[in-house]
Amino acid sequence: MLSFGLSIFIILLLFIIFREYTNEKKYQAQRDKKRSKHAPKVKKTQDITSASATTIKSTPKKPLTSHALPEANYPQFTHQRLIEMELSNDEAKVFVQELIPQLEMQIPLIHKMLYLADFHQMERLTHSIKGSATNIGTGGVADLLVAFNTYLKKGTDIDIAKAYFEHLKQYTQELKIQYS
Repeated sequence: MLSFGLSIFIILLLFIIFREYTNEKKYQAQRDKKRSKHAPKVKKTQDITSASATTIKSTPKKPLTSHALPEANYPQFTHQRLIEMELSNDEAKVFVQELIPQLEMQIPLIHKMLYLADFHQMERLTHSIKGSATNIGTGGVADLLVAFNTYLKKGTDIDIAKAYFEHLKQYTQELKIQYS
């Protein structure tokens, strides 16, 4: 009976792994398709060396539209949520001090995914620390992570992601100073 139960468990586990694998492949295919739609289009140019070359007129260039980069105007981080759960101020500070190394560990990983422009992995990384930060407190890095993670779910503008990442580094430093 034990071996039958173990067999069922293993089969279910393999099924779950297979489903996750296929879902990830589907997501990657959709992401690649979405990115290929937004890829820069290259126009063919005329061969200037031909005998029938025409003069090239310069056309005024359109001004580049600026991205609406996110602003980081979040209130200072507070651990009031932990105080409301009846922890002492010192106990709450310990929880925040444990959050800081988690943030510092994720920042290089997010930076790597930013370099690779892997928005899905950035979303997964920010999601994990967003949960930790929002369970501990509000404002500052917690509010920033909520906004950053929400953007990464659908956004694909690398400049906006870079701006959020820079804000994340800044708010992490502020949190270290605030709780040191």
